[in-house]
Amino acid sequence: MLTILLGVVLLLALVRMLHQIAKAPHDRPLRAVTYCIVCASLSFPMGLRSVAADVDATVGAGAAKLIQNILLLGTAYWLMCFYLQSASDPHTGRRRARIELIPLAVTAVAITATTLATPRSERAHVYATANMQVASVAAFYLAAGVYLVYALSMALRWTLRYIGGASGSLTIGLCLVAISLTCMVGADAIRGVLVVVRAFHGTVPMAVTTGVKLLLDLAIPLFVIGVIYPGAASRVTSLRLWRRHRRTHHRLTPLWVALHQAFPENALHRAPSDGWRGRLNPQGVHHRYYRRVIECRDGLVRLSPYLSQLKESGPVEHLPPQVVADHLKRALEAYRAGAPAPSGAVAIALPRGDALDDDVRQLVLLSDALRTSLHA
Repeated sequence: MLTILLGVVLLLALVRMLHQIAKAPHDRPLRAVTYCIVCASLSFPMGLRSVAADVDATVGAGAAKLIQNILLLGTAYWLMCFYLQSASDPHTGRRRARIELIPLAVTAVAITATTLATPRSERAHVYATANMQVASVAAFYLAAGVYLVYALSMALRWTLRYIGGASGSLTIGLCLVAISLTCMVGADAIRGVLVVVRAFHGTVPMAVTTGVKLLLDLAIPLFVIGVIYPGAASRVTSLRLWRRHRRTHHRLTPLWVALHQAFPENALHRAPSDGWRGRLNPQGVHHRYYRRVIECRDGLVRLSPYLSQLKESGPVEHLPPQVVADHLKRALEAYRAGAPAPSGAVAIALPRGDALDDDVRQLVLLSDALRTSLHA
């Protein structure tokens, strides 16, 4: 179950990051995060028994484990690069990233050398079943573990530093990343200790080994979720706004149709005009929403001289929307009949605040009331 969860999370994160990097290919911190997710995604199938068996049969015994660990080292390296690029100017970030390539390369060479020095019969074992009394096997896990603890600890330190200056969904995402990094650092440190214990003929309860593995299995998807959470939360917020604008656009239809028929010249024509591209584009909903709000308000301004009779019913701002809608219906009939406009104008559906949402809320109430009046 955890394997499936991790695979799904990595796939979603990879798609999300590739989409973002396609829109901003020159954003170095974003590129670093993308490469981090790419390395993690590529390392995942190497841990599957069927894939590992095929790779080992094709390349050689232990190849899958070596590739997986090198990709994990790359994951930690690119995570460090993200912080290096974010915390300094581009020149300094590139210089420090090149410096950090040295321990990465040394570790990659070390685990490659230890793999080649290990007897073929001992190469394909996983951590839980590996014979740590073979020096090259213990050296393999110690070298990889030391680098991961170093790189992840650095990333954890920077993550904790950034949490203080973050807000909203970014804070939640960074907290998830910090928790996952803490678990990874702790698990890798414990694994290193256990390697030494097993190398010197010590006995480690299987429950301890299983618990450390479970901690890592939970920390990795939690890390990926933390990375993609701010973007996903932003996308959800955008979707909610899109749905609200679409619904409001529909609710304004009765008012807009009535005013558009009376004042067709009020239509706002923009280039390019709404067509099939505009309807497929999510931003098209927002454009149509704002156009409809503006056209409704313009129409009410032009019709306002025909609403002077509303003053006889009391203060206009206190009249129920249904009463205003009935007068609006009669005013439209008078305008279409060519009746002269009475002197003085009356503003209706006035917002109670300065925000656009306040204005839209009054227009929607009037439109709903007009729908009822037209079907009465």
